[in-house]
Amino acid sequence: MNTYLVLKWLHILSSVLMVGTGLGSAFYMFFTNRSGSVPAQAVVSRLVVRADWWFTTPTVILQPLTGFALAHMAGWPLSTPWLALSIGLFVLTGACWLPVVWLQIRMAAMAARAQRDGAPLPPLYVRYQRRWEWLGYPAFVAMVGVFYLMVNKPLLAFWPFA
Repeated sequence: MNTYLVLKWLHILSSVLMVGTGLGSAFYMFFTNRSGSVPAQAVVSRLVVRADWWFTTPTVILQPLTGFALAHMAGWPLSTPWLALSIGLFVLTGACWLPVVWLQIRMAAMAARAQRDGAPLPPLYVRYQRRWEWLGYPAFVAMVGVFYLMVNKPLLAFWPFA
């Protein structure tokens, strides 16, 4: 197996882990938050934070490293329309993900405290929950776009820098 194929495999695997972890975390956090069960919210929010550290963070680092190496090895300039748009969408996803991580950490702490004290979640938790959800939508749509661009590599004739 050559270096290009190893990098391509790592790139694809890390993209699946990144998007899969994000979608799975969002699914469980979304529905657990609607359950009204503080113990469940405490457990799930703690595990979502853990999943981000264990899976999402390494893949967020690996994605651009392998992607830039693959582009270089294939002879694609970063200004190639589909590639430049992919990079832009990845950056948009990161701009949504960073505040989501902060929100998740805060939400997990609030839920753990509420569970420990036998108290309801504070209103701030619900505000953070809404922000967390609204940041997730554009991030997910952007990553679907990145997958499309990676697979199809369209010409993008409308691209202003082509």
